[in-house]
Amino acid sequence: MQATKQRWGKCGGILGYHIVHSYAPGEVSPEQAHAAGVEFAKRLLGNQYEAVICTHVDREHLHCHIVFNSVSFLNGKKYRSDFKSYFETLRGTSNAVSRDYGLSVIEPDGNGKPYAAWDAERSGKTTIRDLIRQDIDAALSISFTLDSFLRALRNQGYTIKHGPNVKHTAIKPPGGQRFIRLDSLGEGHTEADILQRLRAQRSEAAAPMPQTQTSSKRYVVRKRPSRYPPVKRGSFRALYLYYFYLLSPCKKQRQKISFQTRVEVRKLEQYTQQFRLLQKYRIDSQSELTMLEGALQAEIDALTDTRKQLYVLRRASPSEYANAKIDAITAQLRPLRRELRLCGKITENMPRIRRQAQESRQNQKQPQAPEAARERRNDLWR
Repeated sequence: MQATKQRWGKCGGILGYHIVHSYAPGEVSPEQAHAAGVEFAKRLLGNQYEAVICTHVDREHLHCHIVFNSVSFLNGKKYRSDFKSYFETLRGTSNAVSRDYGLSVIEPDGNGKPYAAWDAERSGKTTIRDLIRQDIDAALSISFTLDSFLRALRNQGYTIKHGPNVKHTAIKPPGGQRFIRLDSLGEGHTEADILQRLRAQRSEAAAPMPQTQTSSKRYVVRKRPSRYPPVKRGSFRALYLYYFYLLSPCKKQRQKISFQTRVEVRKLEQYTQQFRLLQKYRIDSQSELTMLEGALQAEIDALTDTRKQLYVLRRASPSEYANAKIDAITAQLRPLRRELRLCGKITENMPRIRRQAQESRQNQKQPQAPEAARERRNDLWR
């Protein structure tokens, strides 16, 4: 298959297709299942695309795995896979082969569901339609009429298709490519259901409010959250925060700062980047920093090995696919190598930061000499 792609100069894009042709349990023998899979591949591909057919016999339901090349070995044309080819060509051929072999055929029941919606429902993910339903609920909560409801949707960025010449009201979410009819959003969100919910809200608003005894409200002043989360005393992050305290310009007037510390002010941006790395991975000790270095180096090595293989593939047969993958891996390596260098800088700077922090604490604890205190008082009186 790879030789065919190289011969026609079509090594990029989709490399091949994978189809599973399955049968109901107990209705076919392994030989019959394989023969039906081969026949299905012949009819579908028309002896133009190379294919491999393997039949699984270690499952209760026998099934064939069919993998075929995306490039024809006869004329170099690529196989066209779209909505029409699936529902008319592929599924129709599969059903025809199954009927010829006397096998069962699955008949569609009701309207189908898009794969994205089916997969999201199966895995518990949120779909675009779920987000639209949430926006509709939010718009309904502040509306009493259909006009105010549509106006609330427009304020959220929706485009509305509604009017006397429009048979079905449809909406398009912000950044969406197509309109979605309200009637397709399911129970509670169709146009009729929305009108019913609006009528119910108007009825509730018109009903008299029951007399209830008002109770005094209590208000609690919440403590303003700190800029940085709590860290352990003596940890890497705590030392960096204390070091920022020493390097901040406003502290120079409050205490005497050593020359070495003042020189370090020029490196404040570098220390800020190092602290952001510690904060990102919650690093508080040398052992945790060493573990992070090992993980970063392992990821860099894996990506580098993959890129080397792509370099070899590109030299053998230049293709846009290899170039795109190499560029993507190179983009992934840049931030990883940057973080690995920051780990080395933290290891290098930590002894000096710890030493200067200890010296600063000791200077704060030392009492002021009597002579210096007298001179300071005299200066004040002058």
